[in-house]
Amino acid sequence: MPPSVAGNLRYLRLDALRGAAIVWMAGFHFAFDLNHFGWISQDFYRDPVWTVQRTLIVSLFLLCAGIGQALALQQGLSWPRFWRRWVQVAACAVAVSIGSYLMYPRSFISFGVLHGMAVMLLLLRFAAPRLPVWACWPLGLAAWLAPQVCSHPFFDSRWSNWLGLVTHKPIAEDYVPILPWLGVMLWGFALGRWLLASRADILSAELPRILSPLALLGRWSLTFYMLHQPFLIGMLSLAATMRG
Repeated sequence: MPPSVAGNLRYLRLDALRGAAIVWMAGFHFAFDLNHFGWISQDFYRDPVWTVQRTLIVSLFLLCAGIGQALALQQGLSWPRFWRRWVQVAACAVAVSIGSYLMYPRSFISFGVLHGMAVMLLLLRFAAPRLPVWACWPLGLAAWLAPQVCSHPFFDSRWSNWLGLVTHKPIAEDYVPILPWLGVMLWGFALGRWLLASRADILSAELPRILSPLALLGRWSLTFYMLHQPFLIGMLSLAATMRG
């Protein structure tokens, strides 16, 4: 889901890591859709088997996004190119809200992973050139802990819960507020800066051929993200109709 790295040089290992996150997410959503259609019975909102997976999947995406921004900074990503990609992410976030409202009007996605990523990418883009890499680690920790120490009922509405300082999680099919998740992106940015400075070979080394499909998925992660659920839901709807 995070934007591709700028410039002509592609880091295929990062693409493959993002692709692995995409495959994991698609498997998670397939199970969720099976549950929605009544083919299985699972509690996706309270069972740790599913809630922990969701946390790990979102964390992996945002970690990749942070690393990607470190690479983009090194390669001199231009503002016009950044804005083109950012508009794509923001437009897809709006489309997700509309689509989820049509399917889940009481729990539609008002601030999910794409919404959160659009805002966090803006924050990091403006702050990154002035942000010492060492400062990203404590700032990330502060962002991660903030909802646990600064919550207030004011932030519980759909218009204000995007910040994340809620007293209880909203009823929504996806919810990825700025806090605490900005912390993960900051950690990814710091990790990317450190790898570029100290272990660039980890990122630039050749990717095993068997992992090439994952790298391709990672390169087209936003497109895959937007298409996979309509495809899965369409196929399961057809299967349910044929089942009678």
